Amino acid sequence: MTNGLARASVRFRPASFAGSLVALLISAAVVTACGVLLQTGLTARIAPERYRHTPVVVAGDTHVRITTGHGDNRATSEAPTPERARVATGLAARIRALPGVAAAVPDLSFPVRPGAGTTAPAADWTGRPYATAGLDTAAGTAALTEGRAPRAGEVVLDAASARSARLATGDRVALAAPGGTATYRVSGLAPEAGGGPAAWFADTTADRLSGHPGTADAIAVRPRPGVTAAALAPQIRRAVGGDGRVLTGDARGRAEEPALTEAKELLTGLGGSFGGIAAMTAVFVVIGTIALATGQRSREFALLRAIGATPRQIRRTVATEAAIVAPVAGALGIAPGLALASWWFDQLVDRGAVPGRVSLDIGPVPMAAAIGVNLVSALIAGYAAARRPARLRPGLALGEAAVPRRRPGPVRTLLGLAAAAGGVTLAGLAAGQDGDNAANTALGVVMCFLLAVALLGPPLTWLCTTLLGLPLRPAGASGSLAADNTRAHAHRLASAITPIAMVTAFCGTLVFLQSTVRHVADDHVRGGVVADHVLVPAGAGLPAATAGRAARVPGVDAAVGVLRTGAVHRSGDALLPATALGVSGDPAKLDRVLDLGVRDGSLAALGTSPGTVALDAALARALHAEPGDTVPLWLGDGTPVRPRLVATYERGLGIGEILLPRAAVAPHVSAALDAQVLVRDAPGADHAAVARRLAALGTPGTTVTDAAGFAARADRDREVNAWANNVMAAVLGGFAAVAAANTLVMTVLDRRREISLLRLSGTTRRQVRRMMRWEALLVAVTGLAVGGAIAWTTLVPVTRGVTGSAPFVPAGTALPLAAATVLLALAATGLPTRALLRRGPLAAGAERQ
Repeated sequence: MTNGLARASVRFRPASFAGSLVALLISAAVVTACGVLLQTGLTARIAPERYRHTPVVVAGDTHVRITTGHGDNRATSEAPTPERARVATGLAARIRALPGVAAAVPDLSFPVRPGAGTTAPAADWTGRPYATAGLDTAAGTAALTEGRAPRAGEVVLDAASARSARLATGDRVALAAPGGTATYRVSGLAPEAGGGPAAWFADTTADRLSGHPGTADAIAVRPRPGVTAAALAPQIRRAVGGDGRVLTGDARGRAEEPALTEAKELLTGLGGSFGGIAAMTAVFVVIGTIALATGQRSREFALLRAIGATPRQIRRTVATEAAIVAPVAGALGIAPGLALASWWFDQLVDRGAVPGRVSLDIGPVPMAAAIGVNLVSALIAGYAAARRPARLRPGLALGEAAVPRRRPGPVRTLLGLAAAAGGVTLAGLAAGQDGDNAANTALGVVMCFLLAVALLGPPLTWLCTTLLGLPLRPAGASGSLAADNTRAHAHRLASAITPIAMVTAFCGTLVFLQSTVRHVADDHVRGGVVADHVLVPAGAGLPAATAGRAARVPGVDAAVGVLRTGAVHRSGDALLPATALGVSGDPAKLDRVLDLGVRDGSLAALGTSPGTVALDAALARALHAEPGDTVPLWLGDGTPVRPRLVATYERGLGIGEILLPRAAVAPHVSAALDAQVLVRDAPGADHAAVARRLAALGTPGTTVTDAAGFAARADRDREVNAWANNVMAAVLGGFAAVAAANTLVMTVLDRRREISLLRLSGTTRRQVRRMMRWEALLVAVTGLAVGGAIAWTTLVPVTRGVTGSAPFVPAGTALPLAAATVLLALAATGLPTRALLRRGPLAAGAERQ
């Protein structure tokens, strides 16, 4: 009987379940999208192309690791290396000595730019040793279309890029690489390469030009005839020990595309961390919506109790309804979820955060998870909402159901207070953490406060509507009636205010955290970059010698090259990334181009002795380091170092959190090319003349600009993070906005009897609409106030941890968000009100009898 009653309810009264269906559908879409991204991050592979004929590849370890604890409590933390990790070329000789190895070739690549007077190809050349020219062929040997192999001072170009640069065999071409700039004779042309423009040098020349002599990107190993990769790989692992990673199968693609490791971390973080928050939000919204829908049917359940239905039958009816609606909504939400995941993934690829050779992994697990989350959420919500009608006394059921519950029960109150205490505790913890840890705590703070708002909604709504309703009383009968209604029905309106608070809290936290970071970073760049000129390259970067040449230009007082890289530092038991700059030139003149706001020590000591470093003051505090201390760091390729701290400074955000001598970081970056060269004019120098002389120093396409050029490059570096935060805000905020509109519509449609009674008592349609508008405005303002308070409470400690300043809330962003929330409330209230008012008061009243 119970199952039949549930099926009949869904079949013949679908409008009663429409709101729940919408919430469950959107929940399934969000969970599916995040699950697909997470699955892609866990399973992402790149099929090898360059190494497709090389069964075994030895590459560097792409992670930094630390182990904490002892015994059974031991735990390992890891972080991806910001730069390519390399292996020593000397390993090749050790591998060649193995009985099953036919060849072991050190493979490396580096960017090559044309020098002055050379026509640039469509893209930078990729420099390689000539020994690897046939690595991507089955034979393993190079084939030239003309000419011969390069010797010292010579180069082989691929035929296509040679034609675009108007070069032929025998011509001379100036080329700039990380290891130096020189003129080379074109000794031959190779077939068109699939990986873009390529230039092959003699092996010793390529080793020097790479900028990191003695190391290779990978070692390509070919077995002897009859030896399989499965048999050879264990031999190589024993031979190399901990000096490298032995890759076979699709894992060889990691050696070709080092960005895969970081992309996997990004996808896993988005799909896992953000997906967890999104799933919690989905559960949160679904429970609230279904509880509201079930609560609106209290008279129906009371009637069932009055005719003899048992509490168990009531609960089973609600559970069966959930089991019918949730899977259907989950199935309908899968297609939008896959579309969202596909769009999200494509955007990450377009922004260079994910290699283009990675494919989106669409499997059944995320879809099953979405349906499962929907079903569990619906069952929990239904059982919770059915507790009161199931416990009604049969003889008094209809009378008790007509009286709404005024306050939450003791268990709900205690849980709400605990959630509020948890939010305050997390906010306090965030205030004492460094930037990354504080930012990671932000969404946890928001979730705790929103859970508290949901559990303590009725009394909180009563308090807010009582206070905010006072200004409505002088607004005439409609305003006074709206104030009284919102206060008297606080329990009902709490379900509508909570989603609006979610919109405000989520969007406010994510959007204004990003706006604060951008504002402070821009301030640091504007105040910190005091150079008169900034040389900005068109390609991969500027050779190391550019800064020295710029310093010798007449009219130049100081020139400093800036090599952008990354480093890893330890924060408690976690490993966190940080931006780093390798600076060249005289450290005593560094303050002439970069005014970093030195707090302790002196930047002039940077580079005066081996192993020195300067840190942003916030990072130094997080590391508990002071000038004179040694600081444990991992450079871009994972090399551990312990430089001595010589200075701390204030303006690191947007410029660089770690400052190191260029010579210390250049061997540990993928391409040791300067991102910019900062130049300061000598007193009395002709600014325009100096700019013209500097323009002739760089490679083709190099521009000479002012501090804005530095800021523009810094903006590009932060672009992916800013975009990711905005997308998260849009997804969570959009989900909460739809939930808010859905809840408001459900709340209005449940007021047919009330509106009918107002109409029967002589209230005009205009007065009813005006009353509902005032109520919608009061609901929107209350939700904005509660959500704004949550966002501000979260942002204050987090922004102080990340930027050291108070939150920056631009009016151009805050006001449109507030206006959109108000319009959402007005539309979600006004449209169903108009639909109810189209019927005459007698017909509407009779319909509810």
